[in-house]
Amino acid sequence: MRARWSVGWLWEGVMGEREVWTTYEFGTSHEGAVEVLLGDGTVPKPVYFDVGSGTAGRQVSQWSVYDGRPGIPRAAALRAVCSCGWTGSEQPLDWEVIGGRDLAEAADNQADACERAWDAHTANVEASTIPLPDTITMLLEQLEEEIDELAKTSPIAAVRAARRTAIAAERVGYWAARSTLHDLTPGQAAAALGLNESAARSELARLGRYNPYAG
Repeated sequence: MRARWSVGWLWEGVMGEREVWTTYEFGTSHEGAVEVLLGDGTVPKPVYFDVGSGTAGRQVSQWSVYDGRPGIPRAAALRAVCSCGWTGSEQPLDWEVIGGRDLAEAADNQADACERAWDAHTANVEASTIPLPDTITMLLEQLEEEIDELAKTSPIAAVRAARRTAIAAERVGYWAARSTLHDLTPGQAAAALGLNESAARSELARLGRYNPYAG
């Protein structure tokens, strides 16, 4: 089943606020974003915006703010990055072509290229995970489609169906998680699930109903 992705805004502490992409399956283990590179190849610090009125300002690392206005560095290139450490190829910015246009519009093609690169990265991650039998994949896709259709005529019935699905997943996942804990190292489990080790530990603990920090 092809990973579906969502977009949101994230406050990342020292990284500032910026748009990020996540897949439903891999979550923050493979969280993507557009990163700015300066002319010397370094990544700039977040830009601080004073919102006034005595309130705290905002630190922003969204690529489109690095347009070279007074006090703000000018981006030389964009690239896709992922929380797993993967980086995409650089997308150079030609400021002679950009001129005085708004960077968010002028560099939209480069930003889109970064998004496509990250999407291809998550597709490769998905391909590296433990494969599912075709019958399971088809059943999951059919179930999702059926619940989507049900929601059009009876949203509350779709809620019940989703709840029953979650209950079934928790029931069958209990022993599967316990067996995985016995059979695989955290690193092996993480690779098979396409998650980082912390996320894999948390997911197995959730399904196996144990405290990952006990002992």
